[in-house]
Amino acid sequence: MERCDDPGMTPVDAAVRAAKEAGELLLSYFGTFDPSWVEEKSKNDVVSRADRESEELCRRILLDAFPGDRFLGEESGVSGETETAPAWIVDPLDGTANFVRGFPHWCVSIGRTGGGLLGELQVGVVWDPVKKDLFVAEVGAGAFRNGSRIRVPERPGLDGAALATGFPFRNQARIDVYLSVFREVFLRVRSLRRAGSAALDLAYTAAGIFDGFFEFGLSAWDSAAGAVLVREAGGRITDFDGLGAWRRTGNIVAGSPGVHAALVALSKELGVTEAELR
Repeated sequence: MERCDDPGMTPVDAAVRAAKEAGELLLSYFGTFDPSWVEEKSKNDVVSRADRESEELCRRILLDAFPGDRFLGEESGVSGETETAPAWIVDPLDGTANFVRGFPHWCVSIGRTGGGLLGELQVGVVWDPVKKDLFVAEVGAGAFRNGSRIRVPERPGLDGAALATGFPFRNQARIDVYLSVFREVFLRVRSLRRAGSAALDLAYTAAGIFDGFFEFGLSAWDSAAGAVLVREAGGRITDFDGLGAWRRTGNIVAGSPGVHAALVALSKELGVTEAELR
């Protein structure tokens, strides 16, 4: 049974509150950022003071509301002693590289499982404070953008499709495999975009702005909220084999049923499998 200090607050309420308050904090930094506040965690992977403060704010709000839950944040890792408890999976600033350069495409992403870190993802909230775009989904309740129901488009395949992707800057050993997929997708679709926030790419896929999305090597916090949005909007999200290993590997194919099926088929045609991507 869920334990909440405020009996009137639902997990969705808590996630929206945390995302919006974190967004306000991030906006207070955006556009006036000091480069000395940024450090490189690893090659091509940066973190800022704003990331850490946003995550701490999300942690406080979410665990104050649901103190028995676990918490997985990009910057602080896992906390919470009960492994089977519901888990919040949080990216406090998805699109940090955009944020620190003043490119206004970034968001706060909050997902929640029903129990355990790899339990069923049940809640997804993505908040873009620059564009004032709020994406919310809960299993069985649908997906919404600023209060209006969203659905993936009924596109049967790649012809005429608009897709999003992410370049594997943190997984450069897979660049040749990635480029083989990129080339074939590029030749078969109408447009292909890389904007630098996987959480927003998935939210936009759920909303029909994009017909599909693919990327290698994402982390759990990059995709948790977006996955709920895509599924509740009628789409599919899997690994490149069309199966469920994507939450462990981070290799993701998402989109409307027709576009998703075409991307998986294209991967098989190219011999791109999860075994090869390990």
